[in-house]
Amino acid sequence: MSNKIEGPYNPKEIEEKIYKIWEDSGSFKPQGTNETYSIVIPPPNITGSLHMGHALNASVQDILIRKKRMEGRKTLWLPGTDHAGIATQNAVEKNLIKKEGKTRHDLGREKFVEKIWEWKEKYGNEILNQFKKLGCSCDWSRSRFTMDKEYQKWVQKAFLHYYKKGWIYQGEKTINWCPKCQTSLSDLELEYKEEKTKLWFIKYPISGNSKSKTLNSKQIQNSKFKIQNSDYIIVATTRPETMLGDTAVAVNPKDERYKKLIGKEVFLPIVNKKIPVIADRGVDSQFGTGAMKVTPAHDLHDFEIGEKHNLEKKQVIGPDGRMTKLAGKYAGMKIKEAREKIVEDMKKIGILEKIEPYKHNLSVCYRCGAATEPILSKQWFLKMKELAKKAAKAVKSGKVVFHPKKWEKNYLNWLKPEKDEPKDWCISRQLWWGHQLPIFYCDKKQKEFSISNFQFPNKSQIKNSKNKNDPENLEIRNSDLEIYVGDNPPENYIQVSDVLDTWFSSALWPFATMNEKDLKEFYPTNTLSTARDIINLWVARMVFSGLEFTGHEPFKDVIIHPTILTKEGKRMSKSLGTGIDPMKYVEQYGADATRFGLIWQIMGSQDIHWAEEHVIAGKKFCNKLWNIARFVLTQNENFQPIFPATRDLAQRDNFQSIFNDKISNEDEKILEQMKKLVQSTNQNIESFKFGQALRDLYEFIWHEFADKYIEYSKTKDDEETKRVLAYILTTCLKLLHPFMPHITEEIWSKLPMKDKKLLIVTKYPQD
Repeated sequence: MSNKIEGPYNPKEIEEKIYKIWEDSGSFKPQGTNETYSIVIPPPNITGSLHMGHALNASVQDILIRKKRMEGRKTLWLPGTDHAGIATQNAVEKNLIKKEGKTRHDLGREKFVEKIWEWKEKYGNEILNQFKKLGCSCDWSRSRFTMDKEYQKWVQKAFLHYYKKGWIYQGEKTINWCPKCQTSLSDLELEYKEEKTKLWFIKYPISGNSKSKTLNSKQIQNSKFKIQNSDYIIVATTRPETMLGDTAVAVNPKDERYKKLIGKEVFLPIVNKKIPVIADRGVDSQFGTGAMKVTPAHDLHDFEIGEKHNLEKKQVIGPDGRMTKLAGKYAGMKIKEAREKIVEDMKKIGILEKIEPYKHNLSVCYRCGAATEPILSKQWFLKMKELAKKAAKAVKSGKVVFHPKKWEKNYLNWLKPEKDEPKDWCISRQLWWGHQLPIFYCDKKQKEFSISNFQFPNKSQIKNSKNKNDPENLEIRNSDLEIYVGDNPPENYIQVSDVLDTWFSSALWPFATMNEKDLKEFYPTNTLSTARDIINLWVARMVFSGLEFTGHEPFKDVIIHPTILTKEGKRMSKSLGTGIDPMKYVEQYGADATRFGLIWQIMGSQDIHWAEEHVIAGKKFCNKLWNIARFVLTQNENFQPIFPATRDLAQRDNFQSIFNDKISNEDEKILEQMKKLVQSTNQNIESFKFGQALRDLYEFIWHEFADKYIEYSKTKDDEETKRVLAYILTTCLKLLHPFMPHITEEIWSKLPMKDKKLLIVTKYPQD
């Protein structure tokens, strides 16, 4: 390899070449016997491509890994991908419809899952290849996938563990449902968008009055009929179609306006049914009229009220987004159509008091964007009480620390360690792609059996399997139905069709990705870097999973990186047309310049308003560094430079002795500044102030070193000045390497030193 630096800096010629050198050298694999340091990558979806958030987070992790590697630590950065149940199923089905004009139902489950595996083999590693182009120094030989066989064993083990403890159960509750994806969703899987709608104020006549005694649904047909008396209670709602499923009207017990009505009944005219007026502290007396219609089967909050007051649950909207037969004459209508018809009918009989414009946040599926619908459904749940306590204690005790610290509040608020108990986690999904529940059944009496109508037994009914070769499995007998929980079921047993929530499996990621040897050496991991929107979806669940299955917190430090917004402050989204592809910058300016632009903008905890000019500044900085190195090498081309160790410069008094008492004031000044830069860079990286560390390096290299000292050196022609130039350059390359690895490695390869290692494994300067 030539020691000359020629021509302008060209990242396209350098970055791919340098990355191959690193891979071929085995530098990404854990080496040595020193103290370990490990990070597991937040696994991206197999359907995805690199977005700005990925690029920022990967750059942060790579800075930490490269620095620890250079410090001599035995490092592991473990990569991998997530099967992403809903996202992948949607993507593959869209592709299937586009190419073959077929849906997954045309293929059937088995054939459709085969299509997904084909997709995974073809596109699943695309995003990992993009990480490589960014310069990420992961140990790719350890890459994992959440549907790998060994990983599936961990998922099954976790399910059985919880099931045997009585923490997993099947129950009928009101849950979030996506009519388009046809699956349940947890609260954390919803997104919200502002919607302009209306607030309908509806009269509920109080039972016992002359008019309300005879009021019934047939009178809706009589347009001349009106409620003339004022003896009614008014409720406000954004969803009048759900009134068909009302089973109570609730008021706050402290609301003086309604105290006399508590315990009485009101009349639901369209349904021709009396429902009670109940008191509940969960009612917001400031919303609408302070009186709330209660529809337990179609609102999560209403469901909780219904449970407390033992109310009937009447499901009038089905999983397909249409009104059910319990909706009477509105049965079969789509929600919007039913709403319009019901409002029209309420106007006819004088039930509608008024309509006001209203804005609210509409909940939508986080994957397909369709409006979700709360419905009553039989699902599988994981009890959260004890697990939430564990997760909360880990943070409160300081064993898991958030950076910035403010994000601890979000984490703890969801877990509710000192408030109400957290909601049980709905872990079942009605998808075809994912970890199928390890529950099997055999119905000996009937040829056809609906597993959704069977209530699975509780812990007291479970018997350990008598199969000595399969002690983890469970076998349950219940009259004519036999249930088998575990692996390798008896012949003719049918597996439950539901799959587990993707986050159930990804919660095991820090330890389920490691073999027994790696677990002993690299678990618990040291640092997790991730986005704030999955603190509860993923971080909290990893914490309690790690404690439950390994007895250890899965990591010590949790870095919540800023969110990257558009320059105008809007959320980046491909579907909204506001997304930006970081690979565009890698292609145009190079990976190092892109990383520079990303890290430069991390200052404090403020979100980033993306500015391309910082990437351009990164490219200019690469050119500057290239030219600095060219100058220093030109000055030193006729001799073998000596590079003193950082520790030799620890004391200012040593400067003179190291350089034979011949250094100038300018030499001494730049060396003192260099020493301070080493100290601040170490401190800033260790405290996760990456943007500040990069800015300090930039300021020193460009202004103090290039603009001042190099210009001064042009007036000198002595060995001491050349040695100082060489020392400053090599130290800057080491400090800068975790941030801009390709160009620093390339320049390092040009330095005329004997017994030189790759920069990636060269000792990092210490303060």
